[in-house]
Amino acid sequence: MAEQKPRRIGILDVLPFAVMAVVTVVDLSEGPGVGVMPLVSLGPAFSGLVGGWRRTAVVGAIALLLCGALGLYNGLFDDRRGFTAFASVAGVTAAGLVAAMMRQRRELELASVRSIAEVAQRVLLRPVPRRAGHLRAAVSYTSAVAEARIGGDLYEVVASPGGVRIIVGDVQGKGLDAVETAALVLGAFREAAHDEADLRSVGARLERVADRELQGEKFVTAVLAEVRDGHLVTLLNYGHPAPVVVGPDGTVRFAEPPRHALPLGLGVHGAESPEPYEVGFAPGEQLLLYTDGVSEARDASRTFYPLAERLDLLKDPDPEAALERLREDLVDHAQGPLHDDAAMLLLRYQE
Repeated sequence: MAEQKPRRIGILDVLPFAVMAVVTVVDLSEGPGVGVMPLVSLGPAFSGLVGGWRRTAVVGAIALLLCGALGLYNGLFDDRRGFTAFASVAGVTAAGLVAAMMRQRRELELASVRSIAEVAQRVLLRPVPRRAGHLRAAVSYTSAVAEARIGGDLYEVVASPGGVRIIVGDVQGKGLDAVETAALVLGAFREAAHDEADLRSVGARLERVADRELQGEKFVTAVLAEVRDGHLVTLLNYGHPAPVVVGPDGTVRFAEPPRHALPLGLGVHGAESPEPYEVGFAPGEQLLLYTDGVSEARDASRTFYPLAERLDLLKDPDPEAALERLREDLVDHAQGPLHDDAAMLLLRYQE
């Protein structure tokens, strides 16, 4: 078992003791006329912000002892001032204890929710196979919220009798509703990818499921891909950003569909289904599928991420390392948390 590193002591850890020390020094040097003695209550007040209830209780006990000692030293208990100051410190300590216990309870609840979400994410987005036929695959998922473990982007790679079939999609909306929709689409794709004879049939089944199950204004943009022998990739695009093919010499080709179609879930509006189209995909080339959290990421000046200009970062022989470099560059461009989840799936054709 790896040895657990000790937690680093921060400013808020020492602040309660520093404040009480300063108040004590000022009171002793300036005398009771300054009236700073009640400020020792800041110790337990600050402690409740970061410490547990036990630590807050210890700091509060120290504050009460200091208040009592300074009150006796200054002769304040001869009138009401000393008792008023002592009562105020006791009251702040009690409030700090309640705040610390409530905060700890919320942290435990949040940790439990995060743990459940992380398990759900692993079930929903399973690790893609690193090798599938002539393909090597790598995937990257960056949440718009640093603490998040789950979102609405989806991806899957399935090695089926009809070839290697891939989906990358983005669910409209966020939260548990988006997760439920992503699970629905992924479940339908995993089943259809094995059962259906061609990519058009896979897409048709996804359309039926989405039109039947998605209610209101819910929809999913998605791109489906199928790689067979023959140095071609067949694509089916439901309103999703076009995949990009990167050649061995660094040339970039965006695989735009011949006709744009509506996302999954909007078929009830009578729109036509997308047409499958083929794009050359030869040994040595790379195919990058991604969500709009990548192409629409902006920096402080509202400039979109220049994806086509950054694809030279995919030169690393290891596809996972190459995709990680691209992800790091994306985060650097955004100069902070992304405004939308960003998923990328990289395929390399190798003989």
